[in-house]
Amino acid sequence: MYKIGDYIVKPAKGICKVEDILHLDMPGVDKKRMYYLLIPTNDVGGKIYMPTDTKDAHVRKVISESEAQKLIDEIPLIEELKIPNDRMREQTYSDAVKSGDPHQLIAVIKTLYIRRKKREQMGRKSTAVDERYFALAEDTLYSELEVALEKDHAEIYQMICERCEKD
Repeated sequence: MYKIGDYIVKPAKGICKVEDILHLDMPGVDKKRMYYLLIPTNDVGGKIYMPTDTKDAHVRKVISESEAQKLIDEIPLIEELKIPNDRMREQTYSDAVKSGDPHQLIAVIKTLYIRRKKREQMGRKSTAVDERYFALAEDTLYSELEVALEKDHAEIYQMICERCEKD
């Protein structure tokens, strides 16, 4: 069970702060059931109600500062995504991003960062699919690292780029 003030990762919604734990007084809702009131960090006016008894395997607490630092240090060891063929590219990116797993997000970012550099060297632009999933993976990962490391987006971006280039 999460506590008020905890930050959690909720795939497709991003990082959310547990603002309250309450009963919902709405028609058609079990009045005995407890809910978390979640506030997405990227939409402070937004509200999400999630039952406290939900067993969503993808919802989890934001990683700790030490876990975040370890994750960043491991970037050179994290392999690029294995994409069997171009037709599977978007599905592979999508599955990795939807998982919300920081290692998978880094694999997406790393794969697309390297792919972008190679395409630039050949005088070609990134594809729209590549750009969309790069932005999604970045936003999801960086939001979590910003909370864990108490740094801003630009600092996280620089740390990730430095680690990707060490490869």
